Amino acid sequence: MLRFVISRLPSAVAVLFLASVLIFGLLRLVPGDPATTLAGPDASPEVVETIRVSLGLDRPVWEQYVLWLGNVLTGDLGRSYLIGGEIGTLVAAGLVNTLWLAGAALVLAVGLSLVVGVAAVLSRARWVDTVVTGFTTLALAVPTFVTGVVLVLLFAVAFPVLPSGGTPPGGFLARPDLTWQYLLLPAVCLALPVAGALSRFVVESLRTELAQPYVLTARALGVPRRRLVLAHALPAALPTVATVLGLQIGNLLGGAVLVELIFTWPGLGQLIEQGISRRDYPVVQVLLLSVAVFVAVQLVTDILHAALDPRVRIGGNA
Repeated sequence: MLRFVISRLPSAVAVLFLASVLIFGLLRLVPGDPATTLAGPDASPEVVETIRVSLGLDRPVWEQYVLWLGNVLTGDLGRSYLIGGEIGTLVAAGLVNTLWLAGAALVLAVGLSLVVGVAAVLSRARWVDTVVTGFTTLALAVPTFVTGVVLVLLFAVAFPVLPSGGTPPGGFLARPDLTWQYLLLPAVCLALPVAGALSRFVVESLRTELAQPYVLTARALGVPRRRLVLAHALPAALPTVATVLGLQIGNLLGGAVLVELIFTWPGLGQLIEQGISRRDYPVVQVLLLSVAVFVAVQLVTDILHAALDPRVRIGGNA
């Protein structure tokens, strides 16, 4: 397993390097002078030059990249000139909120997809298959911002039973009874597209496994269908499902930007959106952190897949 993990590290490092070059390059290609934008229209030339020097914009491009990358690797992200405060502090607070939201959405998506997938395969009723198909189609077809607005209108305006946005006062662990109320709507909104995509893969993977010769033999020997699905087909389908889940987590993190805006959730997505809309140059560089999280998720997914399926591990060691 260790050799398998080491074999995956070079590609992860390469992706992070290319992402850093791309993000750095795109920021430099944005029209306008970042120092002038950050200083404001009434700033004196001396103030603009001070900001330019503090950002390192007075140096050659290659040197700017090396200094920027070195600061990122050492955790020195600088200060936000427009939002205010140390970027490291802003990122830490936003990351905690995003992880709570993404974690709750992930639990909902996985649980819902497993229930829907197993129910669709176990049941022979035609209406169950119709309901599952309708659910997955709607979950994938309806945009996240539409789902979010509908959820707010239904459960925060028409029937005010849940908060329309924000985070629980006092923190997530202070009042668990309040935490789930604040988490439910944004987590459901974020989880639905992932659950829809994952449910389809669970259903197809289970049906593929049920068509395997060993399952047909067990069925001929009188093994109950429920046992075949839960004890044999589902464990065999998990490696494929885990790989798809890793890809869907990337979609989940991307969708968190819209969800955080709809529900005024102060996470990384909202922080990046504020940095882009206000052209807060240092904050936008936090995009590299999002790429790093995605790469880490993919690496963990590969490791999980290898742990569930020895064939992948053996192939990686060959």
